[in-house]
Amino acid sequence: MTLINMLSSSSERNPSAPAIVMGDLKLSYSDWFHQIKIIAGAINELGLEPGDHLLTILSNRYEMATLYWASQMLGLIFTPFNWRASAAEIAYVLEDAEAQLVVCEARSEAALIKALNSFPLAPERVVNLDSNLLGQNFNNLLGAKAFDGPWPKDSKAICLMLYTSGTTGRPKGVPRSHEAEIFASVNCIAQLHYKYNDSNLGVMPLFHTMGIRTLLMSAFLDSAFVCLPTYDTKKLVELVDSEKINNLFLVPTMFHDLVHSNLAEFNLSSVKNIAYAGMSMTTNLVLKCSELFPKAEFSNFYGSSEIYTFAVRNNLAENPGSAGLAGIGQTLKIVKADPDSLIQPNEEVPIGETGEIIASMASLDAFSGYWKRPDADEKAIRNGWYFTGDLGKFDQTGEIYVLGRVDDMIISGGENIYAEEVEDVLAKSPDVRGVAVIGMPDSRWGEKVTAFIEPETDNASEKQLDDFCLTSNLARFKRPRAYAFIEKIPRSASGKLMRRHLRTGNYKLLDGYQHSI
Repeated sequence: MTLINMLSSSSERNPSAPAIVMGDLKLSYSDWFHQIKIIAGAINELGLEPGDHLLTILSNRYEMATLYWASQMLGLIFTPFNWRASAAEIAYVLEDAEAQLVVCEARSEAALIKALNSFPLAPERVVNLDSNLLGQNFNNLLGAKAFDGPWPKDSKAICLMLYTSGTTGRPKGVPRSHEAEIFASVNCIAQLHYKYNDSNLGVMPLFHTMGIRTLLMSAFLDSAFVCLPTYDTKKLVELVDSEKINNLFLVPTMFHDLVHSNLAEFNLSSVKNIAYAGMSMTTNLVLKCSELFPKAEFSNFYGSSEIYTFAVRNNLAENPGSAGLAGIGQTLKIVKADPDSLIQPNEEVPIGETGEIIASMASLDAFSGYWKRPDADEKAIRNGWYFTGDLGKFDQTGEIYVLGRVDDMIISGGENIYAEEVEDVLAKSPDVRGVAVIGMPDSRWGEKVTAFIEPETDNASEKQLDDFCLTSNLARFKRPRAYAFIEKIPRSASGKLMRRHLRTGNYKLLDGYQHSI
């Protein structure tokens, strides 16, 4: 069984069901499947072979979803990359993936033009959705003869390669097999309780594992995948209202924006299932989301591009800080946390103590190793276990709590302080819209707990927030010793906090606030 068999069965089961929506474009499964076959036929005529990489530098458009399925029909490795990437980053990925076809749009065209100077491709191997300035226009592919097979049969063959966000160093390719992708999607359906014939919002980037998962869950269940090419809070709620979206699978940043928006004019009652992944959510935000969507199931899905499912927590409002129990087919451990040593899987810490979370590579949704990166494999994979780089702990019931990244642990005055624990407290202040905490070098303390605040009100100040911490459950020694009030917390395209930008000074201080960094 390969992915294209899954889409084909959905098309045969309910051919008239709405499959994909983008603006005025609405296609049934039968009509979309026919268009996918035509695009696959056009790509096949270009001479691509099974196992070749088709690189896309696109936002969440109908064409990108179509190219994904055409790749699965041909046995290609669909390789999506961030459309915001620089020319140098695109050039790196072109060469690293050995791309045989690249597809861009107006947003990514200029960067791709520069990148192709380093890794040239024949003009017909470059496709442009929006113009004829570079390569051939996507519309040229629509006149091809539909591809009638044969379809790929090897479930262990690589069908997708995601690139990690590259928050540190070069992005790493994560090859994914048909088998792993099918299991990951069915696993997600089962653990998030998705249903047939729903309407799912396709806003998480399709170069991100959450975006791909929403696309596949939609297809497996004859549900509609409603495209939102780029994230915008107002457009998101407009689509929820107009398309009667049932399921929202988002990063916490998007939920944060929703609960801080005026939504009175929109009808969000169609939403019956919300879930987040990709990063931690503060307990305050969990409670606000529960208030905004009081009738929706609410889950935390903890996983990664490498192994899709680590743990799942349903009924999240009952235990807002929890990432839940290990997922279907998964085993987790907590071992000693030491980024400078190759800790082994048997070096477990007692229940309740903090360490690094590791996950079994025996899971059916696991990858088998990074693309051409034995150095990364050596660091992350040891004796059948994947070292996540996340800090966490178990409670007595087996639920796991994610406390941050191993590299983000702050050692101040000899004490270990977890940045996300401090952030969770500060996020509850009515004067705080967004917060990020890091350790800054300090001659006395070694590292000084430093808070970067996106203020919600003009009342935000160091004294106000320090008093807030003193009245909370946060231990006194964990309080920030320095504050900066900034225009915007730096985040990646998928919403992940980019702490390194704070360490290197890549932020803008706000006027009218007293800073102590």
